[in-house]
Amino acid sequence: MSTYAIGDIQGCYTELHSLLKLFQFDAQKDVLWCTGDLVNRGPNSLEVLRFFKALKERAVVVLGNHDLHLLAVAEGYTDYLKPGDTFTPILEAPDREELLTWLRRRPFLHHDADLGLTLIHAGLPPQWDLLRSRHCAAEVEEALRGSQYQDYLANLYGNEPKKWSDKLNGWDRLRFISNCFTRLRYCNSKGKLALKKKGAPSLDLNHPDEERPWFWWAERESRDMQILFGHWSTLGYYADNGVYALDTGCLWGGALTALRLEDKQVFTLPCAGECLPSDE
Repeated sequence: MSTYAIGDIQGCYTELHSLLKLFQFDAQKDVLWCTGDLVNRGPNSLEVLRFFKALKERAVVVLGNHDLHLLAVAEGYTDYLKPGDTFTPILEAPDREELLTWLRRRPFLHHDADLGLTLIHAGLPPQWDLLRSRHCAAEVEEALRGSQYQDYLANLYGNEPKKWSDKLNGWDRLRFISNCFTRLRYCNSKGKLALKKKGAPSLDLNHPDEERPWFWWAERESRDMQILFGHWSTLGYYADNGVYALDTGCLWGGALTALRLEDKQVFTLPCAGECLPSDE
């Protein structure tokens, strides 16, 4: 048995199918992890959702910002629809409710103690260690899986608050946690989020309080963890500082990348040209 982790797919089902063939994925014995963003902007989000749902216990998927966006739109929050969104086939599918319920029950964080690896979509603020991260993930998972999940989705959007505090409560607390797990790329040394910053990183050691990738802060509480994440197509594949970044921009004409977790072998498949680039 092998375990493979794949970066953001975003509806690029053709590339997903070809990548699985490349490393001879066996759904009877192998396990497939994904960093989230199964859906949106690419041409075949419905097929991707159905594929992962059908894998059952052979799939581990954490939620990404586009996955949450789908759930919000499905609940009628259409003010947040963007021109490049490609949700219609899912919303009109006969198995729509089964797929959305399955997606709503995915975790924000998955930790495998045997492999010593943690899977998230985006990032962790510097104040969170593994225990705090798991507790925070459980809070938003409870909100999204509960009977009042529509209220969570209604209060999801926004960039505030920008800094973690144990005293945060209510929707501010849940929104901050959600933004870290699904949107974080940059923050400063105090953990102030810079959610509008999306480009490829450049490091200037002469400015220690400059906004940097969340995983470049040496004193972050998660520094002893081994973390896999996606969300950052302009970063590309990156393996250092205790993290593995797996979003290599298939949607943008780049590639789809997988990592075999047992030996860290990388598998990459170029985009077939059918995906539609759009804003993240």
